[in-house]
Amino acid sequence: MSAVKVDRAWLWFAAWLLLGAGWCLALLTALTIGVFVAPVVLAATALLLWRAGKRSAVGLPGLVSGPALLLFFVGYLNRGGPGDVCTADGTTCTEEWDPTGWLVAGSVLLLAGVALFLVLRLVLRRRARRSGTRRSPAGGPAGLRFTA
Repeated sequence: MSAVKVDRAWLWFAAWLLLGAGWCLALLTALTIGVFVAPVVLAATALLLWRAGKRSAVGLPGLVSGPALLLFFVGYLNRGGPGDVCTADGTTCTEEWDPTGWLVAGSVLLLAGVALFLVLRLVLRRRARRSGTRRSPAGGPAGLRFTA
């Protein structure tokens, strides 16, 4: 019995997405917590490139989608806006922005990264087919027999 090969492309996308969010956070908060975030993200990036190398390249469009996580978070923090939002007892009020712009910008970045990822995967699959990767008539790898 042969093992089923799992397509890990979406896992690579998720890994690069998290790194994209980390790099965005490190750059936007460079004068505060970014100094502490940047070495962690740098180490994670180096580890991913060192251990996975070319295998993880299919997930690189996740870097485009990474900043969307921060935009979604800012939209969530401003969910009561726009305007003054007060606590139930009325002692504390804060000015919040309209969350719609943050959610739209985050959605555009997320969808752009996913679209790039899907196009890259399609191109890589077509290139693999052209390079002469043999398949059996049943669609599995050549040389395997499928019996009922």
